[in-house]
Amino acid sequence: MIPTPRLIAALGLLCAPALLAVWRSGWVMPWKLFAALLLMLALLDLFRMRRLLTPGLARSVRTSIPVGVWTEVELRLRNTSEVGLAVQVHDHHPGDFGVQGQPQSLFIPAQRQASLGYRVLPKRRGEGRFSGVDLVIRSPLGLWRQKRFIDHPAQVRVFPNFREIARYAMLATDNHLSQMGVRRRQRRGEGSDFHQLREYRTGDVMRQIDWKASSRHRRLISKEYQDERDQQLVFMLDCGRHMRHQDSDGAHLDQALNAMLLLSYVADRQGDAVGFLSFGGEERWQPPMKGGGVVRRLLDRTYDLESTLQAADYLAAAHKLMPLQRRRALVIILTNSRNEERDDLLKAVSLLVRRHLVVVADLHEASLDRVVEHPVVDLQGALRFQAVVDYLGQRKQAHERLSHRGALIIDSRPQHLPITLVNAYLDVKASGVL
Repeated sequence: MIPTPRLIAALGLLCAPALLAVWRSGWVMPWKLFAALLLMLALLDLFRMRRLLTPGLARSVRTSIPVGVWTEVELRLRNTSEVGLAVQVHDHHPGDFGVQGQPQSLFIPAQRQASLGYRVLPKRRGEGRFSGVDLVIRSPLGLWRQKRFIDHPAQVRVFPNFREIARYAMLATDNHLSQMGVRRRQRRGEGSDFHQLREYRTGDVMRQIDWKASSRHRRLISKEYQDERDQQLVFMLDCGRHMRHQDSDGAHLDQALNAMLLLSYVADRQGDAVGFLSFGGEERWQPPMKGGGVVRRLLDRTYDLESTLQAADYLAAAHKLMPLQRRRALVIILTNSRNEERDDLLKAVSLLVRRHLVVVADLHEASLDRVVEHPVVDLQGALRFQAVVDYLGQRKQAHERLSHRGALIIDSRPQHLPITLVNAYLDVKASGVL
């Protein structure tokens, strides 16, 4: 129980007649009456305060929320007492969430319900826990206040932001894909799966002409093919220490996850199955699957993946994948490699290309590009520039060695990876090399 400023002010007013009573005896009796009245009111208010029932509580928040997006939380309080309650409310949201609109004060009439809302901002993926709610209840006369805690635990799952996938969904028609940088190679009915018969068009090659159908219809009829479906795509997701690097758009692992989810959506629309293997920390295996729930399934399996302090063991991950994925697939390694690890990466690629088509998506830090682009004005800048140029040269040589072993190489900044990866996938589909 804590006295309110109202009770403290009343005690302060009580001091004035007490001082007058020292000098004038006529003030002694009024002071005693005033003190007794205040004491009686304070005790009565305290007694009524202790009899007040704690309001009932219900919290409304989505169980799955996106990282980096403000999310609404609603609290509903029900007053079961016979008098109205003036309360101050503070919800114990996850500690690493940003918050707007807390604490809040409200009045709940007797036997009625009131609600309030505030917003939270998850800053990283994973689990978030709401533990309960602090209530500061004011007594009926406003002379006391009491803090009460309502235990009301709740768990939320913070997923990668779905905006890129939603954006693709809105632009997923052939005439709009170019708006987001996805290239569609225009081809004259080429592919590996038969699609339909149609009239001959200028530019069709001779092997497309169906001579039997042409003789029946007495005009040239061409066969139209589409990209082969029912292929398999497997991501190898590096969760090692180098994926902890933070750029302005977030950690490399988060950017790699966004790219993986976007390409999974595209591949599912193309009729292909998608799976993944994480390594360099917690190892998780999701066999390739297809259908409308593939992206949701990947979200459920990856939303709480975190980068670790371990070094990525590419060769061990490749040895693990080979017996798990026996059918030929497009294997995409999402990583941020360093010079001391590239021999291990080369051995892993050499093993994987025996059965699979391998793409190495190697992220690099935006700070490297800034050093190269920044003018050199002093000795320190010249030394930094030369060190970065040497490092990039070694990186390029390592990529050339990987390319000679049969891998396709993507050297990309994290924020450019989603669209670059989709374009590479569509090129692979169009070429028929898978």
